[in-house]
Amino acid sequence: MAASLSNLTRFVFRLSSTVCSPLRQVQVPCRLPVRRLGPGRCLCVAASLKEEQAVRALEARHRYKEKPWEYLESEEYLERYGNGPVWAGYRRNHKGGIPPQKTRRTCIRGDKVCGNPCPVCRDSNLIVHPQNVKLLQQFMSPHTGAVYDPTRTGVCMKQQKKLNEAINTAQDQGTLPFQIPHVEFSGDDYSNSHDAVGFTPPPPCLNSGETWYKWYGEMTPDAGEVAKVRKLYKAYLKS
Repeated sequence: MAASLSNLTRFVFRLSSTVCSPLRQVQVPCRLPVRRLGPGRCLCVAASLKEEQAVRALEARHRYKEKPWEYLESEEYLERYGNGPVWAGYRRNHKGGIPPQKTRRTCIRGDKVCGNPCPVCRDSNLIVHPQNVKLLQQFMSPHTGAVYDPTRTGVCMKQQKKLNEAINTAQDQGTLPFQIPHVEFSGDDYSNSHDAVGFTPPPPCLNSGETWYKWYGEMTPDAGEVAKVRKLYKAYLKS
């Protein structure tokens, strides 16, 4: 019995060696450098770098959604836009030599982004927010404080509406300055010095006791109708 078991184990061992030997000779070519993680486990360095970059990009987008003003201070923003505004150098594609008088209504329709989107819609990290003051200042005139027209910046009407609301909110909260025209008050009273706002004397008919309309004084009411009204409201009429 022991001899038969030993012969069986020898046969299985020889069979496994003959089957696995050609498999060992076959090697999968890999041009990328391989990092050994342990016995029977490996990972390509390039794939891991791509995954790390994707994870960092997702973390950055999540952080910029909560604090959108940090994106304007990041290296990514400086490399892409420099020190100029985000709409500098933007040009919308259009047919013919004359540009359209109005920008498009929106650049994002559902989950699809149209071709050549506006300066705000083309970058998902640019978020219009009342506290994102540096972004809002790029769409305002530094001299008058007026908001630039969308035909100059190329922003779509949807983002322009958000910009107007955010700028008004920021000015109400005090994060953005706004100019009030200075008016010097002399203290003189001009209420009666002009004919349009001067004192108007009462009409002579009121001073004389006559009615305003002459035909109203000549009208005499019907006695029967007066009697009906007096009977109807006798509880409220005083004798």
